[in-house]
Amino acid sequence: MRAVDGTSSLTEQVLESVREAIHSGELKAGELYSVYQLAAQLNVSRTPVREAMLRLAEAGMVRFERSKGFRVLRRDPREIAEIFQLRLLLEVPATRRAARHADEALIIRLKEELAAMRAAAEAHDEPLFMRHDRAFHEILLAAGGNRKLVDTVGRLRDSTIMLGASTVDRSRSLADIAAEHEPILAAIEARDPGAAAEAMRVHVTHTGELLVIQAAADNGRTADEDALELIRDAEGI
Repeated sequence: MRAVDGTSSLTEQVLESVREAIHSGELKAGELYSVYQLAAQLNVSRTPVREAMLRLAEAGMVRFERSKGFRVLRRDPREIAEIFQLRLLLEVPATRRAARHADEALIIRLKEELAAMRAAAEAHDEPLFMRHDRAFHEILLAAGGNRKLVDTVGRLRDSTIMLGASTVDRSRSLADIAAEHEPILAAIEARDPGAAAEAMRVHVTHTGELLVIQAAADNGRTADEDALELIRDAEGI
């Protein structure tokens, strides 16, 4: 597990370290771990570990067991599908509106974020890449002038992160993800609302489907068709 380094709060560092350990398989689903064990491994007190685990429990990544510790839970494909169904219902119309009213300032900002994503992909810097990925989406959402929409989608993305769900280096590369944003930008630059909405739909749908399939595989199952249907049901918007 990645050691804490004092660059941010201990709780945040523990949270990120544990999420990475779950994602990498270092902490295994179904296994029981103790707060004391993690505190010793990370060389921190039990308080930030306990606080971090409480947040992960709220996100559904772990479950506390009385007098025993906590157990890492398997990711639920349906929960991931529900998140992406909502993202499709919100982000696709927002992208259509952004393309309809796009100005040069919006296009320049999107180009800057996509260029930063490509550079981060080249360096294989996933945290930096994801910050610019998020910024790209937030710029489009904010173009509609609805802060509630930006905040809501932000919370949905946070839920995916808290679940430890990521396609990076499992089903696609950072460069692949960056490439999925190129048709979105091209359609925005062309002021083509239909093409922009379709490009966003394809990107978000693809991400959601890959994560659902991965979660099902992690649970020893084939693709969860009921969960995938939730995402595909949103495609008719």
